[in-house]
Amino acid sequence: MQLRLGPLLRYVDETRATVWVETSGPCEVEILGHRAPTWSVHGHHYALVLIEGLRPAGATEYEVRLNGDRVWPLENNPYGPSVIRTARADESFRLAFGSCRRSAPFDEEGIKEFGPDALVALAERMAEETDPLTAGDDVAWPDALLLLGDQVYADDPSDAVLAKLRAAHGGRMGSEVQDEIGNFEEYTWLYDDAWLNPAVRWLLSTVPLCMLLDDHDLRDDWNTSMTWRRWVTSQPWWHDRVVGAYASYWVYQHLGNLSPEQLEKDPTYAAMRALDNEDERSSYLDAFAWEADEDPASTRWSFYRDFGARSLGVRLVAVDSRCSRHLEPGERAMVDAHEWEWVRRHTVGATQPINHLLFASTLPFLLPPGLHHLEGWDEAISSGAWGPLGARMGEKIRQGMDLEHWASFRRSFDDVTDLLTDLVRGEDPPASVLMLSGDVHCSYLAQARLTTEDHPGTAIHQLTMSPFRNPIGKHFQLAFRFLGTRLMTALLHKLARSARVRDVAADWRTAYGPWFGNGVMTITVSGEAWTVQVDHAGVFRGRQRLERTLNFRRITLPSGFI
Repeated sequence: MQLRLGPLLRYVDETRATVWVETSGPCEVEILGHRAPTWSVHGHHYALVLIEGLRPAGATEYEVRLNGDRVWPLENNPYGPSVIRTARADESFRLAFGSCRRSAPFDEEGIKEFGPDALVALAERMAEETDPLTAGDDVAWPDALLLLGDQVYADDPSDAVLAKLRAAHGGRMGSEVQDEIGNFEEYTWLYDDAWLNPAVRWLLSTVPLCMLLDDHDLRDDWNTSMTWRRWVTSQPWWHDRVVGAYASYWVYQHLGNLSPEQLEKDPTYAAMRALDNEDERSSYLDAFAWEADEDPASTRWSFYRDFGARSLGVRLVAVDSRCSRHLEPGERAMVDAHEWEWVRRHTVGATQPINHLLFASTLPFLLPPGLHHLEGWDEAISSGAWGPLGARMGEKIRQGMDLEHWASFRRSFDDVTDLLTDLVRGEDPPASVLMLSGDVHCSYLAQARLTTEDHPGTAIHQLTMSPFRNPIGKHFQLAFRFLGTRLMTALLHKLARSARVRDVAADWRTAYGPWFGNGVMTITVSGEAWTVQVDHAGVFRGRQRLERTLNFRRITLPSGFI
């Protein structure tokens, strides 16, 4: 019996953890004396092992056994043991995050095209730092890793996966999607390609993971508009593609986002463990996946986690900004009413104090102001502000330029500012609201304030980190910088006003960045204080390394900031 993929360390709290694995066949998986049988779908075998009774504020080395035989760690592993670390006693917490990671070799050609891999570089740095089993509370490893979309590229797979596709589906030649992922089995190839690198495999076995999906998990510009959706759902390949996407995402990414209590209430997870045979489980999962696309309210991909010591008050709310969209013209919303009610319930309506809210979406809430105005203008003319001809032009611009961030869903942008206003007006407002995003293939930090409410005790910032490994071309970099200039911001603001786009109830500006290299961002929270580190990957003496780009504490808004 072999370990095909994993282990992935997923949920961790003060005394419990879950570990996900894929195996080569049916077996019993054992970790630290806790056992779980595998369950299978579409010829693949999985288990999620719940481990209880861990030492609080401790670090525990673990092995994986299949039917009693040790299969992890691998022989000659250069990265050290896999470790489960529970919340530290010093009441601090570190979250590393980013998005957009392409799979490619690390030879000269791969490095030239895609650059070094920030996750590999992070693993290399961790392996060289002090052993967490003996060091205590001063270890600078991240306590969790948030992957904000595009872990896999179904519409643009690597050369290795592309070769498998062409070998397996020569009869599909001539189709517009002949070189794209088409079903559950082919999605498993993407995850193998992304997660079997030795450094990344060790990293994912040692740092607790949270994950959200974005468009390339299915197809570029997924759910951009109703026009796009009507076209894609009419294609003969759509059914198998979307079923494979949602089913594999549930297995490989979403399942591990859930706490043990949430797992116990999840009907799909219950079915995977209770149904008698693989055909029944596969049919159930496929039906669940199809319904998730047809009726977004039937499932929920958003999730939340509370991190660190309870007194620290760190809550991550990860918002699905891709699947739960409402696309009807005139009623467009990035997050539909069903999903947004859940978001408010776990932020404004939280039953425990939130001192630091990590408010995550794969797509940035706050873009550079010029781009924000451009997206607002495009949404307005696409909705008819400049008549039928303008609407057709706006839709072409929207799809051509990927204008589908929160700024292009003004109703939902207002929902966010209303939520922030309610948070800072509360009896015990958070010390910080840090909005975490990826997607745009660059990284920057923006400082913001609400225009309708003073909030000197609550810092609001947009922290955007992308890519882990997928840099954009020079012409896109120049365009992004150009749209951020004062002149273009003013001109685009006037353009938006000409389409009767009103201003929003917030002001912001880019304080640091943009940077365009592959990298990772880390937030460190300690009491009321917080720090952000920005690291970018490079190749030094033949090895992939992280180099510090920025290190700062809470930004203080300058006097007169607008």
